[in-house]
Amino acid sequence: MKKIVFGITGLTLGGAERTLVDIVNRLCYRYDVTIFCLYAGGELEKELSDKIKLIHICKKRYDELSKFEQKYMALKILFSTKFLYKTYIWRKFDKEIAFLEGPITRIFSIGKDKKRKIAWVHNDISKVFGKSFKSRLKAFIDKFIYKKYGTLVFVSNDNLKKFESTYKTKNNKKVIYNFIEKDEVLKKSNSKVEVNFNEKTTNFVSVCRLVEQKAVDRLINVHSKLIKDGLIHNFYIVGDGPKKADLENLIKEKNVQATFHLLGKKENPYPYIKEADYFCLLTYFEGYPMVLEEAKILDKYILITNTAARETVENYNKSKIFENTEKGIYEGLKNILMNNDNNLEKEHSQKQYDNRNIIEQICKLIEEWLAM
Repeated sequence: MKKIVFGITGLTLGGAERTLVDIVNRLCYRYDVTIFCLYAGGELEKELSDKIKLIHICKKRYDELSKFEQKYMALKILFSTKFLYKTYIWRKFDKEIAFLEGPITRIFSIGKDKKRKIAWVHNDISKVFGKSFKSRLKAFIDKFIYKKYGTLVFVSNDNLKKFESTYKTKNNKKVIYNFIEKDEVLKKSNSKVEVNFNEKTTNFVSVCRLVEQKAVDRLINVHSKLIKDGLIHNFYIVGDGPKKADLENLIKEKNVQATFHLLGKKENPYPYIKEADYFCLLTYFEGYPMVLEEAKILDKYILITNTAARETVENYNKSKIFENTEKGIYEGLKNILMNNDNNLEKEHSQKQYDNRNIIEQICKLIEEWLAM
C-alpha cells in the first residue's frame, strides 16, 4: 500500500482542518495515511479513523502554550526545518502533501524530489501575509519555497489567479474544491443549541476564528450603528482566537453586550447555523470557505463581503455580496433589516452540494502523482 503524509499545523476546529479530516478518512482505505502535526491535542483528532497515524512535534496544543513557549516553538520550527523533514518525512513516504500555508509548506519543501511534493493553497495568497516588512519578507521567501513543489492545489479559481499574479511560478496547478461530508452536517445540525435565540428579532450567525482577517471588530462597529438607528437584531459569533479579549472590550465600549454575542469555540457549530435567519462571513479576505458550503447544505440565507468567497455562492440564489467596507456592510445589513432588500429569493433553485466527485478527483490526482 502506497504511503502518503499530510502536513498541517494542528487539528483544531477550522475549515482546512475539517477538510483534511474528511479527506483522509476516505483515503485511508486506499492508502497508508499519516498526518504530521506541529501541535497536538486538536479537537478533530478524535474524528480520525484508527487507520490513520499521527506525528506530533509539540505534545501540547498551541493555545495551551505560554507566550514565551509559543515564540520558542516558532523559532525552533523556523531553525530546524531541515532536521524535522529528515527525521520525520525524508524517504518514508511516496507522497508528501503540505496541506496548509506557512511553516508546514516550508518544512515539506526540503529535499530535491519535486515529483514527491504537493502543496495545498487555501487562502488568497496576495493578502494572507499582510503589509509589514516581516510579512513581505515571508512572502518573498515563500515564492522560492513554492517552486520546490511539483504540484500546487488551490481550493478556488480565484485563489489560483491571485497566486499566479503574485508568484508567477511554473508548477503544475490544479483546482479542487473542499470536501464536505454532507450527511454528517445534516445529522449534527439536529443537536440542540446552548443559547436561546430571540425569535422576535433577526438573528445573524457567523462561524470564524477571532483573528484580524475575519474583521469581527468592523462587524461590531456596524452592529452598534444599526442598534443606534433603532434596527434591533442579534449577532452570534461561534469561534475563538487571539483577538477575543480585544473584541470583548470593544463590545463593552459600544455597549452592545445584550445583542452581540461571542459564543466561543463549538465542536458542533451546525445547530447554530441552522437556527440563524442569516449566515454571515463579512471578512477582509477568504479562500474557498468550507463553512459557506455547510451553510448552503443547511439551506441558509448567506451574506458575504466581496472576497474570493463569492465563487462559493455563484449559483446560490439565497445569497448577497456586500461591498468590502464598513459602509458597504452597514448599508447591506440596513436594507435587510428594513426589509428593503428583495434580492434574496424565498423560492430558489440551486445546484445542490455534491461531494461524490471531489474525493474521486483527489484520489485520481494522487494516483497520477504516484505514477510519475
